[in-house]
Amino acid sequence: MKLMVASDIHGSAYFCEKLVSRFKTENADMLLLLGDILYHGPRNALPYGYAPDKTAKMLNDIKENILCVRGNCDSEVDQMVLDFPIMADYAVLYADNKIFFATHGHKYNIDNLPPLKNGTVFLSGHTHIPSCKSEKGYVFINPGSVSIPKGLSQNQYMIIDKGSCISKDTDGNILDSNYF
Repeated sequence: MKLMVASDIHGSAYFCEKLVSRFKTENADMLLLLGDILYHGPRNALPYGYAPDKTAKMLNDIKENILCVRGNCDSEVDQMVLDFPIMADYAVLYADNKIFFATHGHKYNIDNLPPLKNGTVFLSGHTHIPSCKSEKGYVFINPGSVSIPKGLSQNQYMIIDKGSCISKDTDGNILDSNYF
């Protein structure tokens, strides 16, 4: 299963449009959103192109291809305008003989893991800093942020397919790749 993984759109219609366009080009089976979809939160400046209503419409247009978990900036009022579920704290997927545990990262993270089987791929956003590393018997993957990158990262997402993790900017340029 080819997954496109993204996090922390924070209501940027500009970057959401790029993400949706890339989703169609990448021909991924599923768009996995790791939370913080519409609201920018009190700790972040408004992202470029902030328009939560337009962001919601673009995502609703591809709702059958989205799996999403709740971020710390997502609320029930956001769920009222989104046509796909966003309120779960985590999701568990099984693909390519691997268990994937997807969460935002504000509750469960590398320092506060739920009980997981050794070798599980742990997907989270929240920090806005991309990574793909093996540690403590797990693979930790963070796609960074679509709209508000932090550290030295760029606006980006990841493609996960057959044991590879490919970071791409929102124009589709490869930034990094790893195998797990």
